[in-house]
Amino acid sequence: MKKIVLTGGGSAGHVTPNIALLPSLREAGYEITYMGSYDGIERRLVEDFGLPYVGIATGKFRRYLDLQNLTDPFRVIKGFGEARRFLKKYHPDVVFSKGGFVAVPVVRAAASLGIPCIIHESDMTPGLANKICIPVARKVCCNFPETLKLLPGDKAVLTGSPIRAELAQGNKLAGLDMCGFNANTPVVMVIGGSLGAANVNKAVRAALPSLLGDFQVVHLCGKDKVDNLLLNTPGYRQFEYVKAELKDLFAMADVVISRAGANAICELLALKKPNILIPLPASSSRGDQLLNARSFEAQGFSIVIGEDDLTTELLVDKVHELYFSRQTFRDAMNDSGQMDSIRTILRLIEECVCEKG
Repeated sequence: MKKIVLTGGGSAGHVTPNIALLPSLREAGYEITYMGSYDGIERRLVEDFGLPYVGIATGKFRRYLDLQNLTDPFRVIKGFGEARRFLKKYHPDVVFSKGGFVAVPVVRAAASLGIPCIIHESDMTPGLANKICIPVARKVCCNFPETLKLLPGDKAVLTGSPIRAELAQGNKLAGLDMCGFNANTPVVMVIGGSLGAANVNKAVRAALPSLLGDFQVVHLCGKDKVDNLLLNTPGYRQFEYVKAELKDLFAMADVVISRAGANAICELLALKKPNILIPLPASSSRGDQLLNARSFEAQGFSIVIGEDDLTTELLVDKVHELYFSRQTFRDAMNDSGQMDSIRTILRLIEECVCEKG
């Protein structure tokens, strides 16, 4: 049986694309093992999928001053040794990394043993962990055309991000029933991430008096961010977070308002959902969401509103603009070259296995 090790962690965005690959990998006959940190979010996310899990020591690569910067290099070295011992014993045919600091010791250890590695970069510009891994990777998958010029030409492949197949299998009527909505009024879906987005939540709620005249609004507002004063507002439904039902809400939604995390917007692209992106500002991040959003805007997939420019009036105007021109955005998404990511990535994995064999 062919063997593959998946790695990636530190955040859900470094794990869910790996999970999206599982059905195709199993169908192709792979024995799959996951390597991550001892007790990181990746362990919790993959435990429901019946995968053998190997925990290793790891450290975080920070761009800012922190006392842990003195000790984390030793954790990375320890993790490298642990990963190398396991990989030498297990003999996988290939390693696929979704990035994050946990992947660095795994990828570098695999490369030291001659095991081919494929890595995936979600954002427009490579993060520090992937920059450390790129020199030893066989191929580097990416989500954005602009990223290709930042990567070695013989390694870069535009794949898009693997998206869970079940997200495309939602039931619109189930979504409408879940929200208590009617089938005759269009639906705006608002996604702020699992922790929510306070400024987006505030702007959407301020816009409700204007939006609810023409739309119904389902709002995934984040943990502990439900506004109890709005619980009985007709045409407006709030959820902290949803899991299995997310596919039904997507099926119901005509347009979406979202942050611009790479995995989130790749889901919108795969589902062909016209969208407004409100990226996390550079003051709160390394600026990757701003770059992601501008790329999607340039490709005709999205309307972008900067958080500093966000007002009630602007949001209402842009929602109407998006809805009435929604087919234009769908057409652009249909013409995208980033739509068949799982098949493309599986082909790259198979090529590595064949070359190794």
